Amino acid sequence: MTKPVLKWAGGKRQLLDDLKARFPRDFDATENAYHEPFLGGGALFFDIEPTTGTVNDTNARLVNFYRQVRDNPEKLINRCREFQDPEHDPDESFPFSTTDRSGKDVDSYYYQQRARFNNRPAGDDFDALEEAALLLYLNRTGFNGMYRENADGFFNIPQGRYANPDWVRAEEVRAASRVLERVELYNQDYTYVEEVVSPGDLVYFDPPYEPMSTTADFTKYSADGFDTEDQQSLLEFADSLASEGVHVILSNSGVMYDLYEAESENLLPDTVGATRSINSDGENRGEVEEIIATSVSEESRAGQSQTGLGQFSD
Repeated sequence: MTKPVLKWAGGKRQLLDDLKARFPRDFDATENAYHEPFLGGGALFFDIEPTTGTVNDTNARLVNFYRQVRDNPEKLINRCREFQDPEHDPDESFPFSTTDRSGKDVDSYYYQQRARFNNRPAGDDFDALEEAALLLYLNRTGFNGMYRENADGFFNIPQGRYANPDWVRAEEVRAASRVLERVELYNQDYTYVEEVVSPGDLVYFDPPYEPMSTTADFTKYSADGFDTEDQQSLLEFADSLASEGVHVILSNSGVMYDLYEAESENLLPDTVGATRSINSDGENRGEVEEIIATSVSEESRAGQSQTGLGQFSD
């Protein structure tokens, strides 16, 4: 089992047993193709370590990061080791050591690196390895490990407060590199999977969630967003794949349950609970209702292991 390298809003580490329980009983990650069109932090992908298939994300900077993890793990690790503590003074040898693009004072090393990371959406030249290193650094030192872009595509998460943040993640990068070498990596719309999938493959859709409330909007992790109409289109697409013999699993926030139950012919939704630690309001962190829908019939599912049932205690 490989650990994710990045923190990511909506990450699935706490739901791994629930997700794998809905796999086909005969699914073997060393033989059957696995596809994940919304990779994000990739908790499930890295956990099952598939040997064939595809992964994808629409966020170009995230995909670049995974390409560098796959192709240049040692260079990435060595570059990350050169970064300073986020509270450190800005580095005068790099741009934005005094002010950012908007003319706002840069008062810490973190905000200088954030301004540098935004070279690509600003239309400036970017170095692929440097951008990947900056993404990892900002992910591990920014507020609550969040990733968010404004309407112009600029990463805008403020500095976090950590006693001893690990922005190198050397062992995790090396392990993730070995897993990523086995699959194809895409930077497209999720519909790409229609061209590469075959009956019997497993596809896991983990889209930006439909918000539970007007203040719980995680759909803006990229400038393009993912609105209710997109959610509807995704459900129809996933349902169509399932009708062609593809094994489909789709997760989302609990508010989507009625839609999934009413409009899907091939996906069976279940409600599960997950603890969410990424929220700007600490009082709103805790267990939230989510759904997992699958085309795998109950009698054909792998089922949970005893340790995954959560009913045994000392």
